[in-house]
Amino acid sequence: MGNNGWVTRPVSARAARLDQVCAAAVEVARAGITEVDATEVGEHLQAVAEGDRLVTHYFECLLAGYRGWRWAVTVTRVPRSRTVTICETVLLPGPDALLAPGWLPWQERLKPGDLGPGDLLPTPADDERLAPGYLLSDDPAVEETAWELGLGRARVLSREGRAEAAQRWYDGDHGPSAPISTSAPAAARCGTCGFYLPLAGQLRQCFGVCGNFYAPDDGRVVSTDHGCGAHSETLVEAETAVEEVPAVYDDSAVEPMSVSRAPGSVESGEPAEPYGHS
Repeated sequence: MGNNGWVTRPVSARAARLDQVCAAAVEVARAGITEVDATEVGEHLQAVAEGDRLVTHYFECLLAGYRGWRWAVTVTRVPRSRTVTICETVLLPGPDALLAPGWLPWQERLKPGDLGPGDLLPTPADDERLAPGYLLSDDPAVEETAWELGLGRARVLSREGRAEAAQRWYDGDHGPSAPISTSAPAAARCGTCGFYLPLAGQLRQCFGVCGNFYAPDDGRVVSTDHGCGAHSETLVEAETAVEEVPAVYDDSAVEPMSVSRAPGSVESGEPAEPYGHS
């Protein structure tokens, strides 16, 4: 009981009761769809109570490319009146409607290779991949080179930026899991290749640039455990051809041999004895 003597009861949320007058106004709701031709409005699907004397009618949408969408027309009436008026008309997706993918800012839709000649890609001021140049870097090799040459860059890669780049390179087509790397001989790793150019700073421990004109990764960053068939130590020994030497005979080294001839032979010059001669 309240202070004023009135009994207070908790307010319970109850489902809105479908107003029969508004629910029966199907043709009134259909006539409210004036955005398209009447042939683009299909059959009546359902009537849903939105509140007291407030009902939304759903109609099938027959527009090309809008499969599963529905026209929604909300109607209402004043108390004790049987005249129904239209509140709003809208086209809404149904449960099985074809929807476009969620909208993303263009910076998040970009993929490697999308940036072409003349395109500009500004970086936000709070990009976590970059740190102000006056803070230097936590990589001593990079700091020493930058200040020695007087580059004075406004921003440099932060620890998060280097870690993100390293992980992306390692997991990509130039890391150990790339198909060309897994099919290469186990000894053909980039870290032991003469064409491998190590990077500077902390990234030197895992990455370098391929300098082999004939390799598929020429001019690209590769990991030390990446590999391909163009390794500098991939040597193929040519088989030595066996040359056939022609036989040489020295006639002077042949000793003359005496051959005895049988009597009566043609070579002996003696007459042969007749057969049966004793």
